[in-house]
Amino acid sequence: MTGNSHKQENKYQQDLFEAADASDDSRDQKQYAVMNCDGASSGNPGEAGIGVVIQLSDEDARRMNLEKTYTISASIGIATNNVAEYSALIKGLEKAKSLGLKKIKIFLDSELLVRQLLGIYKVKNKNLIPLWIKAKNILTCFDKYTIDHVRRGKNAEADELARQGVKRA
Repeated sequence: MTGNSHKQENKYQQDLFEAADASDDSRDQKQYAVMNCDGASSGNPGEAGIGVVIQLSDEDARRMNLEKTYTISASIGIATNNVAEYSALIKGLEKAKSLGLKKIKIFLDSELLVRQLLGIYKVKNKNLIPLWIKAKNILTCFDKYTIDHVRRGKNAEADELARQGVKRA
């Protein structure tokens, strides 16, 4: 499994999809899918929602006979913002796994989650530990992945989906 990368700033609009090695089988995913995740809570804790956007390249969508874009917006009940953030990531990873994706670039606007997932910060909150473990376990299902922090503005669609989830609560 390829390791993770972390960048304080990244060229989100540029290089969304990276070509894979020429040795990949033609039926397999050749480029990275891109996943943006966000969680929201009205109150901390409060009514919470999750938002996820998964985008495949045109080539991979055709090759794998999949849609180009998948979205998730859901209410998750009462939760803290950090629980909502982890819940969005986990739902997104589960969806990506169910689609058969093997390479994924993950973008989160929660610097805490990114740093915890990359091992920079320890997970100390007892409510987050099982979520961190679950996310890390699902990540092992991917051949390659990156996890990067983005500013909230670069995560606008996932943020809107998470806010919609809060409203459904």
